[in-house]
Amino acid sequence: MTKPDETATLAAGCFWCVEAVFSRLKGVEKAVSGYTGGTVSNPTYQEVCNGTTGHAEAVQITFDPGIISFAELLEIFWQIHDPTTLNRQGADSGSQYRSAIFYHDNSQKETAERSLRAVSAAGLWPDPVVTEIVPLTTFYPAESYHQDYYRLNPYQPYCRIVIDPKISKLGKNFRDKLK
Repeated sequence: MTKPDETATLAAGCFWCVEAVFSRLKGVEKAVSGYTGGTVSNPTYQEVCNGTTGHAEAVQITFDPGIISFAELLEIFWQIHDPTTLNRQGADSGSQYRSAIFYHDNSQKETAERSLRAVSAAGLWPDPVVTEIVPLTTFYPAESYHQDYYRLNPYQPYCRIVIDPKISKLGKNFRDKLK
């Protein structure tokens, strides 16, 4: 008997980057770019970019836990962005680009906290991790032109300069997990 699909919601800077990485993994059924963690209902991209809604750009990942676990998703999460920079990833700055794990239940919360302790103890990053581990409230899918952005715009400069290196790193460090 197979387990039903599960959902994870992660924020690690620009959602185009996060979606591009996680959509390539075995066991990931879908990865949807969107917004969560804010105070405004149905925010738009422009509102979130202004930094006034409190939302983070995030990706909601539907995955088969029989193929890839939440803990394995987090192993990749820690390596595809810098979880030590508060409200910033590269040139993207503002609370909408914060590092966060939005847990769906107590099991995910415990797994996330255990994963954070392990990453901190391993010294993967020279500075302290500032990633939030907070309950998921409402997730709002982003506008359609943000979905599957990297696949649809592979030659766009942002994709070449920012996302391509993340995809290369994923292939180097997690080749066995790729579709």
